[in-house]
Amino acid sequence: MPADPIDCVRDYSSPADREIAAFVAAGLAFGRVASIQSSVRAALARMGPSPAAFVRGFEPGRHAGPFLALVHRWVRGRDIVALLVILRHMLDTAGSLEQFFLDGDDPASPDIGPGLESFGARARAVDLRAAYGRRHQRPGVHAFFPLPSGASACKRLNLFLRWMVRRDDIDFGIWTRISPARLIIPLDVHVIRVGRCLGLTTYASPGWRMAASMTASLRQIDPSDPVKYDFALCHLGMEGLCGFRMPAGDSRCPLRGVCRPRARRRPGSHRPSRPR
Repeated sequence: MPADPIDCVRDYSSPADREIAAFVAAGLAFGRVASIQSSVRAALARMGPSPAAFVRGFEPGRHAGPFLALVHRWVRGRDIVALLVILRHMLDTAGSLEQFFLDGDDPASPDIGPGLESFGARARAVDLRAAYGRRHQRPGVHAFFPLPSGASACKRLNLFLRWMVRRDDIDFGIWTRISPARLIIPLDVHVIRVGRCLGLTTYASPGWRMAASMTASLRQIDPSDPVKYDFALCHLGMEGLCGFRMPAGDSRCPLRGVCRPRARRRPGSHRPSRPR
């Protein structure tokens, strides 16, 4: 199996530990895969053998020190400390991240958008003075909890939900009270490129609308589990197999002859673009 941030979660067998480890792994899943895995393993190593037990007993005054030196692109150690404060709040108030999510979800909604909106809003409302002090105005940890209403594609949260809700050889299926049919595809640069080449969306700008549009197209293929295609679409790009604007062109692309990318037009040109 190609390298993926989910590999870091497989070190744990307990569902409670996997839930916490998966949130950390998905939350840091941006940048190069090797860098992601290094940062995730560094954060989890500081939590000891049971991430869930560590979070339940986490006290910033006693336990923040080892996390302060962590850096993953724009994420700083204080942001990780704040994340642990929020995760402890979720466990303390709901017993699990799943129940905390469900407390704000609308099972009648066709997708998990309303649930994500409530999940993120309630996470952002947690008092973070123990992590940042009194003067911090824009907590960096809020980037772990984007809101669909803010036009974010919520890629990392959707990735976490895919891992938790779906069950197969890749995803864990720990959460049992959300239907895979309601998931939204985690939108990253690889999924966007392949999705647009396949005509899965007409949106040009990444965001919640593009993610929902692409998922709606995949739902026509499999209404009960549209996001099952995410891993394949993403790794097609991650493994360098997509030929779009690549020197090797179509020579390695398994979708050769199926996808129809649009070539860029020169300024002032009105000729219709042709498939590669």
